[in-house]
Formats: sequence, structure tokens, C-alpha cells
Amino acid sequence: MPPTQQQSPLPDPAGAHDSGGPLPRRKVLLVFSGVMLTMLLGALDQTIVSTALPTIVGELNGLEHLSWVVTAYMLAATVGMPIYGKAGDLFGRKVVFQFAIVTFLLGSVLCGVAQDMTQLILFRALQGIGGGGLMISAQAIIADVVSARDRGRYMGLIGGVFGLASVAGPLLGGLFTDHLSWRWIFYINLPLGAAALLVTTVALQLPRPSGPRPRLDYAGTVLLAAASVCMVLFTSWGGTEYDWSSPVIIGLGAGAAVAAALFVLAERYAAEPIIPLRLFRDREFVLTSLVGITVGIAMFSTVSYLPTFLQMVNGASATESGLWMLPMVAGMLTATITTGRIISRTGRYKVWPIAGTAVIMVGLTLLSRMDADTTYLYNATGMLVLGLGVGMVMQNLVLIVQNSAPRRYLGTATSATNYFRQIGASFGIAVFGSIFVSRLNDEMAGLPNGSGFAVEGGEAGISSLTPDMLQQLPPQIQQFIVHAFADALPPIFLYGVPVALVGFVLAFFIREKPLATTVGASAGDDEEDGASGGTTQTAAAVSD
Repeated sequence: MPPTQQQSPLPDPAGAHDSGGPLPRRKVLLVFSGVMLTMLLGALDQTIVSTALPTIVGELNGLEHLSWVVTAYMLAATVGMPIYGKAGDLFGRKVVFQFAIVTFLLGSVLCGVAQDMTQLILFRALQGIGGGGLMISAQAIIADVVSARDRGRYMGLIGGVFGLASVAGPLLGGLFTDHLSWRWIFYINLPLGAAALLVTTVALQLPRPSGPRPRLDYAGTVLLAAASVCMVLFTSWGGTEYDWSSPVIIGLGAGAAVAAALFVLAERYAAEPIIPLRLFRDREFVLTSLVGITVGIAMFSTVSYLPTFLQMVNGASATESGLWMLPMVAGMLTATITTGRIISRTGRYKVWPIAGTAVIMVGLTLLSRMDADTTYLYNATGMLVLGLGVGMVMQNLVLIVQNSAPRRYLGTATSATNYFRQIGASFGIAVFGSIFVSRLNDEMAGLPNGSGFAVEGGEAGISSLTPDMLQQLPPQIQQFIVHAFADALPPIFLYGVPVALVGFVLAFFIREKPLATTVGASAGDDEEDGASGGTTQTAAAVSD
């Protein structure tokens, strides 16, 4: 239902701040610049390594461990998300944010000087521990310094940075590797991270809880980490490193299920649970998390596999494929910034998840019809439409859950929503990748004998085929393989349409609550007050 109470005029973010005084608008903008830098760093390092991997494994002699360079970062970041969210609620977000920045920069330095693959993988995990905290803390800090009503325009810019990093990462990785050294993909973080650390140290003033030392949820933390590790490895290895029916994958799936069940049991009795089960009684938290999973699957699956189409079918280099995906970035930037400003002006947000998931379905349908003969203009149009759809939804879901959750659970709710989206996206990428490989094997089965390209049962030959190798094959074989990729890959985007349709239907059930017009307030606080008979106990706070 739309909000019925009269909205006050758009507040200045310099309004009253619960750290003990007003936070000037100049400081809000300064803090926001630091938050944007750290958000860019955390998102960029999920993808920047991809185009540098062939060079890295060549220099460090570690081809057999190639996938772990990416998996180690993703795994550590995913596990850390809910822990950072809860830690920020308990100990104050400033100190947690600074810890994440320092950890990320330390990991970056060590990755840059790594001398073998074992070192690089370990240091990437350390970098991921910091990276997960950067993204979660950045979103929660904006909620601490800007009212929900005014937050849309800020969250829109953050969403644009996230989308930009998703596509710009492979592009920058290719440029650094080609013209400097692969080690610069890590060194570039240092000046940006140092600037962000300086800005947040000087300008960021947030409330810090005081009183009795919180009772940490050690059991919940260990069980959540175990469930996350099993789930991420299950999705990363299933259908690629191991067959879906292999004992390893079945064991990981069972381990994830058992750890998740024990985690729920532990959270029932924890004094300060990592993910409070009461959040799952919040309709908006559940719905936004589910819609976020569908959007994550659509976005990350597309970003993961579109470069393959552009390189193997259109003949683009690694750097060119990054540039050719800029229409998706343009769509995301346009949609996130525009919808954020509209939400801040009108206070209405429900229409955007509905419209966004509908536009995502149109974009996926357009991309599913690409083939070897479609023009780049058509491909770019499909990417632009998909980017517009994702931009209408992704960051606005964070705004919705932050407005609905009680303030004392703000960081926890923010991190949990991102966590579920990340897990869902990992699962979607794995499943879609497995479908793609199966389709490609079927297409390659018709490769003529004596072609000079060994299929070796299909998958082994395909998995070792690079764009450079393709260019060295005879023209007739090149054409056959190009058409095989063109016929096998685009239809997997169509499988994302029913997933987006689920998100479209769920979005209709989101209730539109009035956006709070003061810093530190949310609709969830009003509901919690009402449930407790109109009284609220507020913990004392001191400014950092």
C-alpha cells in the first residue's frame, strides 16, 4: 500500500544526527566520497583479476590452482558479510569499517608481492575478508548519516559504482596486465584505500554503543562460515571441477544443509545472533532478499558469460569485451541515479522493483536472441535494457530493507540481504554455466574428424580453448566453433527469464512504508515500538 501520511519537505542531510549534534552537509558529502571509494575497491576486486589470470598463472607456475585465485576472494567476502553487519551494530560502524579498509589494503600489498600461487591464494582470502566488510559497512554508514527519505539519491550512486566495477574490473585488469604488470591490479588499491581511510578517520562521526560488553555469537559465526564455505564451493565446483553427482559435490551440499540447520538452531538461543531470526518475520526483509536473489542471478550470470560471447563469437579481445559491455554500465548508472532521485523527491519506491524485474525479463529475452550474425547495435541494446532493469532494482532493495528494519538491526539486515543475493548469484552462475557447457558439448559433437582440434570427449578440449587459439585454427573450423558458441550460449539467458518472473511477482507483495525523514529513524522502529506497547529502550551512545 502507498504511504498515507503526509510527507515533510525533503530534509537536508545535515539535519539532526544522533551522535550528539548535526552533521554538516559538507561532512556528509566528504564521508560519502570515502564510502564511494571503498565501495569501488571492494566491488572491483571481485572481477579485476579475471583477465589477468592467464598471465598470473604463467608467471607463478600454478595453472592447476587457477580457479582458487577468484574463489578465495569470493569465499572470504561472502563469509564475512553477515559478520561485519552484526559487528557494526554491536561495536559501532566506524571502527569496523576502518578495520575492513586496513585488512583489504594489507591483503592488496601482500598479493602484489606474492611469489607463488599458494601465497597469492592465501593473500586473496585476506583481501576478501576486508572486501566483504567494505561493501556492507559502506551501505550501512549511508543509513547512519542520511535519512531514509533522502537516501535514495545516495544509494543510487552506490549502485552505479557497483555496476561500473562489475564490468570495468575485467577491462582494467586487461589494461594493467598488457601495459604495466599484473601486480598493479593490487597496487592500485593502495592510494585509493589510503584516501578513503583518511577521509573516514577525519570526517566520519557515528554513534558507538556503550554499556556491558556484548555476548558474541561464536557458535553462530562458526556454523554460518561452515555453511557459506560449503555452499560457495558447491556452486563454484559443481559442473566444472567436479560432476554434480560426484561424492565431493554431494558432500558439500549435505554439509551446507546440515550447517545451515544447526545455525538456525544456534540462533534461537544466541543472546546476539549473527542473523536474528526475528528478521524473517519481517515481510519486507524476506521479500527483498528473495527478489535480490533473482536479480543477482540475472546480473552476475550475464556479466560472467557475456564476455565469452563477445570474445569467442564477435572476436573481441579481453580489453575490447570490457569496453563493449559499457552499455550495460550506462543503463545501470542511468537507472540507479534517476530512480534514487525520484524516490528522494516523492517518497515512493514500490514501483521500481516491479518495473525493474519486468525490464530485466525484456533484456534477457533480447540477449537470448543473439547469434553469430547479429550486429553489435542489437547486442548493445540488449545489454542497455538489462542494465536499466538491474539499476531500477538492486540498490533500491537495500533502501527498502533498511527502512523496514529496526535501527538496532540495520547493519545486520543490510549484510544479510547482500549475503543471500551473493549466495543466490553464485548458485545461478554455476547452474547456468553447467547448462552452457552441456549445450556446447552437444554443438561441438558435430566437429569434423581431422579438424586439428581435439574435442577429447567434448569438455576437456572446450575448456582449454582460448580466443587466441581459436584465431590460429583453419577458417572452416573457426566458423564451426564460432557458430557452436553462438548457438549454445545466448539461450542460457532465456533461462533467467522465469527467475526474473519470480522476482516480478514477489515485488508486488512488498508493502510501501513511509520513508523516515530524520537521520537514525526507520519504519521498523515504529513497528517495534508498537509491538512493545509504545516504549523503547535506547542504549547510551558516545561519538567516535
